[in-house]
Amino acid sequence: MMHKVYLLLGANIGDPMRQLENAKTEIQARIGSIHRASKIYHSQAWGLEDQPDFLNQVVRSTTTLSAPQVLQEIHKIETVLGRIRGQRWGARLIDIDILYYDDHIIHLPDLQIPHPYIQERNFTLLPLNEIAPEYIHPVFKKTNQVLLEESSDTLQVKPL
Repeated sequence: MMHKVYLLLGANIGDPMRQLENAKTEIQARIGSIHRASKIYHSQAWGLEDQPDFLNQVVRSTTTLSAPQVLQEIHKIETVLGRIRGQRWGARLIDIDILYYDDHIIHLPDLQIPHPYIQERNFTLLPLNEIAPEYIHPVFKKTNQVLLEESSDTLQVKPL
C-alpha cells in the first residue's frame, strides 16, 4: 500500500543548498518518489535563535514504508549526510522531520505524527501551504492554510 508522507528539510551550516539536494536524492533512494517540492525558503532560526539562518523545504513523497520505518530511514539519511545529534533546535547540517503520514495520528516515544510544532512554525507552514494548502491537519481539523493564517510566529521566512 502506498502512503503519502510530507517531510520538512532544513539545514543551516556547511552548504545548506547542497545538503537539501543531497537529502532529496537520499529520500528518493530510501523512502520513495518525491511528487511535490516547495520552493526553498530562507528562515530565521526558531527555538534557539542565536545561530545561522536556515534553508527549509517541504516535500511530499509516496512510500510503502510504515511511519516508524520512514523515521529509521530519515535517521540513516541524516547520518550519511553528516548530522551529529547535539543541542535541541541547534545548528545542523541537515534535519528531516515527518510532518504528516497519510492522515494518521501516531504517538510513540520517538515519533509524533502529525509533527507537534507544525502550527507554531511559519518555516514549516509557508512551504507546506505552497504544496498542500487544503490538506487537513488530522488533530486540529483545520487546513494548513488556516493554520498559517492563525499562526503567531513572527520570525522572517522568505522564498529564495
